[in-house]
Amino acid sequence: MPAKLSTRPALRRCAGAGAVTLALLGAGLPVAASGTPPQPGLSRFYDQKIKWSRCEGERIPKDLECGRVTVPVDYAKPGAGTLDVALARYRASGRSRGSVLLNFGGPGAAGVSELASSGKDFMDLTNGYDVVTFDPRGVGRSSPVSCGESYSTAAQKEQKADLTDPPAMLARLRQVAAECTEYSGPVLAHMGTVDTSRDMDVIRQALGDKKLNYLGFSYGSRLGAVYAAQFPGKVGRMALDGVDTLTESQAEQGIVGAEGQQTALDDFLDWCVTDIGCPFGQDRRQAGGQVVRLVRSMDEHPVLTGSGGRFAGQDLVGAIGQALYSREQWPSLERALVSLVDDGDTRGVENLRYGVVRLPHAPGTDGGLVGTDGGLVGTDDIPTDNLPAALVAVSCADDPDRPTAAQIAKDLERLRAEYEQASAVFGAYRLTEVLMCYGRPRGTDFIRDEVKDLDTPKMLLVGTRGDPATPYRWTVETAARLGPSAVVLDNRGEGHTGYSSSTCVHRKVDDFLLYGSLPPSGSSCGPDAAARPAA
Repeated sequence: MPAKLSTRPALRRCAGAGAVTLALLGAGLPVAASGTPPQPGLSRFYDQKIKWSRCEGERIPKDLECGRVTVPVDYAKPGAGTLDVALARYRASGRSRGSVLLNFGGPGAAGVSELASSGKDFMDLTNGYDVVTFDPRGVGRSSPVSCGESYSTAAQKEQKADLTDPPAMLARLRQVAAECTEYSGPVLAHMGTVDTSRDMDVIRQALGDKKLNYLGFSYGSRLGAVYAAQFPGKVGRMALDGVDTLTESQAEQGIVGAEGQQTALDDFLDWCVTDIGCPFGQDRRQAGGQVVRLVRSMDEHPVLTGSGGRFAGQDLVGAIGQALYSREQWPSLERALVSLVDDGDTRGVENLRYGVVRLPHAPGTDGGLVGTDGGLVGTDDIPTDNLPAALVAVSCADDPDRPTAAQIAKDLERLRAEYEQASAVFGAYRLTEVLMCYGRPRGTDFIRDEVKDLDTPKMLLVGTRGDPATPYRWTVETAARLGPSAVVLDNRGEGHTGYSSSTCVHRKVDDFLLYGSLPPSGSSCGPDAAARPAA
C-alpha cells in the first residue's frame, strides 16, 4: 500500500484502495544474470540515451531536470507498442559516481512531482549521486490509467451499501472493471510490479549505470525486491524503507492495515485530548467512541461540500487515515476535525483526503490530450483518480488469489467481523481490499514464488515499530525470505517509513548509499528527541 514523505501522506503506501479497477495477469519473467544481453527485440530500448532539460511548471525548482525513456508496453511482444516513462533528477553537486533511483511507493505514486516538492530531503545524496526518480507506467504522466469520472462515487457505494448485497456488489465490480479498461488503454494489462521492475532496468542502462543504486519506500520496497530477484547481477546499493509484504493475501493485508491505523488513531487521540481545542473533548475514554459515531453519522447523512458534493463517513475515514501517516500532520488533522464538527466545513478534511499536487513537465510536451499512443501526457490531463486506479491495477496484477463469488458470499460476514474487531473506524474501509480484484484475471505467482533466497550484494531494510501501514513484522519476515543479503535496521519510532522522520535512519541510509557503510543487522535507531506536535 500512498510516494510520499511522511509529511505528505497521500503517497508511499496508500491507506486503502477506495474502489476497484481492472488489472490483467503479469507473467513471471526470466531472471537476468550479470552481463546477460537483453532478450531479442529489446536492444533498441537498452541503447537509448536520456535527453535532459529543465522542468517547467509553477514553483518547480530551477535545478530539477526532466527527461524520459521509452519502454515496451508488453515485454513479451516488444514490437507491439511502446510508452514513455517520465523522469526527473537533481544532478550531483560534485563528481558523480552515477545515479540513485528513488521510488516513493503507492503503488500509484508519481515520483516526479514528489521529488519536485521534497527534493531537500535528498540533497545529501547529491554529494555522490544524481538523484533520479520516475513516474511508473500507468502513473502520473506515464500513460496514466483511469476508471472515469464516476470512480470515486462508485467507491463510496461499494464501501457502504453493496457490502450488504453481495450479488449487486459483485455485478458493480465487474462494471467498474469494464470502465477501467475503457478509460485506461493498453497499459492497463501490463501494470504489474514485474513490468515496472523491467522498466527500471531500462532506466538504469539509459542512465549509464552498470548497477542499480536504489532507495524505495513502502511499496517501493516490493519493487526493489522484485528487481533484485529479476536482475540479481545488476543490484548495486539498495535500501528499502517501510518494507512491504511479499506473501500475504489482500485479506490479510487489509486486517493488518486496519490494526495499524487504529493504533495510530489511538495515539492521535491520546495527544488530542490533552488540548482544550480537541473536537472530541478531554475524556480519552469517550473520544474513541465519538470518532466512531461521527463516521457512522456522516455515512447516513453526508456533509455538503463547498463545491456541491457530498463528503461521507468513509471519505472522513480516508482523510484521517492519510493524516495519521505522520505525527507532523496531527495538528492539521485536529484543526480540520474542529472545522468539520463545529461548522460543517469540509475543506480541511477534503485537503487531507485528496491533497493538491502541482506537477512539473518537460518543455515541448502537449498538454491538450490524454493520449493512448504511449507518449507522456500533459500535467493538466492526469486523471484525478489516477492514484487509486493505479493502486488497484498494480495490486491485482501482483496478487494471484481470486476467490469465487460463492467463496466471497460465504466468507463476507466472517471477514466483516474480523475487520470490525481490528478497527471499528477503519475496518469497513479496508474490507473493500478483499474484493477489489474480483472478476479480474489471476495475478502473477512470480512475487510469492520467486522473490526469495536472493544472491545479491547486501541490502538495507528499514522497519519502523510504529508504522501504521507497513508493520515492523513485515520487515523481519521479508528479510528472512530474501536471505542473508538482507540487513535489518530497527527504527523504534512512529509513522510510515523512517528516512524523513528519523535523523538516525536518514544518516544510516545515506551512509550506506554513499559510502557502502552498513549497520549490523538488527541494530536500532531510537525515536528522535523531538517536541510533541503543537496544536
